[in-house]
Amino acid sequence: MNHEPAHHSTDGPVRVGVLGAARIMRDALVRPAPDVDGLEISTIAARDPDRARAAAEKYGIARTHASYEALLADPEIDAVYVPLPATLHARWAKAALDAGKHVLVEKPFTANATEAEHLVTAAATSPTVVMEAYHSGHHPLTEELRKIIATGEIGTVHTARAIFCVPVPPGKNIRWNLALGGGGLLDVGYYPVRLLRELFGEPTVTQARAREGGGIDRSLEADLLFPQDIRGTIVSSIWSRRLFASKLEVTGTSGKMRVSFPYHPQMGAKITLRTPDRRWRETPDRTSTYVLQLRAFVDAVRHGAPIRTDAPAALRQMQVLDTIYRTAGMTPRGLG
Repeated sequence: MNHEPAHHSTDGPVRVGVLGAARIMRDALVRPAPDVDGLEISTIAARDPDRARAAAEKYGIARTHASYEALLADPEIDAVYVPLPATLHARWAKAALDAGKHVLVEKPFTANATEAEHLVTAAATSPTVVMEAYHSGHHPLTEELRKIIATGEIGTVHTARAIFCVPVPPGKNIRWNLALGGGGLLDVGYYPVRLLRELFGEPTVTQARAREGGGIDRSLEADLLFPQDIRGTIVSSIWSRRLFASKLEVTGTSGKMRVSFPYHPQMGAKITLRTPDRRWRETPDRTSTYVLQLRAFVDAVRHGAPIRTDAPAALRQMQVLDTIYRTAGMTPRGLG
């Protein structure tokens, strides 16, 4: 049975405890926190208490706990940030819900759609906030792109291609650990899939092919068919000839739109539109996606504000990712 949610004054900060000392917490929580009113990083726990103490000292976190369970039992925290490996998300997000804590769980929401279904059910019966940390979804760029498409400036859209590739050499990095949910699709591949879905709706996966070893997709390409017969392609990789790429291309009957850094607009995104008559460029808002995400989380906890990246939206994303894996002849994470 769920405990009552942690209570705090709307004038006081949302006190956050961190499960694990993952590197993503630096960019997603520690660095943006000073620009977010009403948020306090209160405590941290890790499997190795020494790691927790080291992270606390490095990031100026006042307290540590000797275990995840001890942190969840702490009455002095209101919310829990879960940056653990993907195959641990469902377990510890559910444990945080059961402890009456609000939850911000890193993307991917869970390792697979089955786990996501269970977590959605738990979230639906909980009085606490459950939000997936899909930070890009809180930036106004997506809505700006929707508006450009809706104006018809590039005509009727017929194809779109979204790419995200980063170099992660094989080794001890968790992206190369199948048991922890490794592989490119759940990591960098998540972003192009989600962006195309948010722009064009729910797709049918028509083809998918991966270069993989030991169940880890080092690179993957998938073809998606969206409503209005829009044909999309996503490309992701953690180790391929294309070491780094972050872009979106949308082609219509009378023009093309290109977007650089669409998943992290603060890194210097540009929107370039080209038609037979002219070419022009726009610079999106450079506010950090991570700052916007934390502000949205605080607003949801304090004021019950709507959540763009809620649990049902995360489930729909996981269903598509599972289908891509299966179409590529692979097993979704956590099910092998």
